Amino acid sequence: MGVELFNAEFLALLGSVILINIVLSGDNAVVIALASRNLPPEQQKKAIFWGSFGAIAMRVILTLIAVSLLKIPFIQLIGGLLLIWIAIKLLMEEKGDGHCDLDADCLMAAIKTIIFADLVMSIDNVIAVAGATRGNIPLLIFSLVISIPLIMWGSNLIMRLMERYPIIVTLGAALLGYTAGEMILADVYVAGRLHNGLQFLHTAIPAITTLGVVAVGWMLKKKQHDKASS
Repeated sequence: MGVELFNAEFLALLGSVILINIVLSGDNAVVIALASRNLPPEQQKKAIFWGSFGAIAMRVILTLIAVSLLKIPFIQLIGGLLLIWIAIKLLMEEKGDGHCDLDADCLMAAIKTIIFADLVMSIDNVIAVAGATRGNIPLLIFSLVISIPLIMWGSNLIMRLMERYPIIVTLGAALLGYTAGEMILADVYVAGRLHNGLQFLHTAIPAITTLGVVAVGWMLKKKQHDKASS
């Protein structure tokens, strides 16, 4: 009976960890797809592989220190602001825009962007997974392992959809903007100042960061087009 209970509990934990990984891997996959979409097909595969590897490496490292980091004021706030900048930058990028001279340079630039964005986003993701595993180290390791195919498959799928439906590029950048808003709200300093009467900011801040990323990204993109055509 005890073994059955243990198995049932383990399976319940396993199911919740898999579900959390599916949800949390989405923004990682979006970043990889956005950063890789303008590379040649062969370079896209390398960017997805190394970007996914880097994302998991970030999660492993942050698993050890994320709880302490989240207690430091302004960490999440700074991370959210950096993610806004990354989302705008990714929205502006276009195929053949001349930002790098060699395919290898473009590949390294894409991988660096992916790993940096994953570093910013993975702090609270790791906390969610660590909480779901309840200190079960083998389950935590398993959750990190299954993240790899989820992120790689997800980024491949999103990138193919972006090629077919360009509007998904804007939606992906908007999702990163929303994630940035949620990160800002989760910051220790910000959360400590959202008292009664300021609860509307829980909705307003993610909305502002989402719309702000899209508006600023498209405005700068248009300015870039006008400058190139003049």
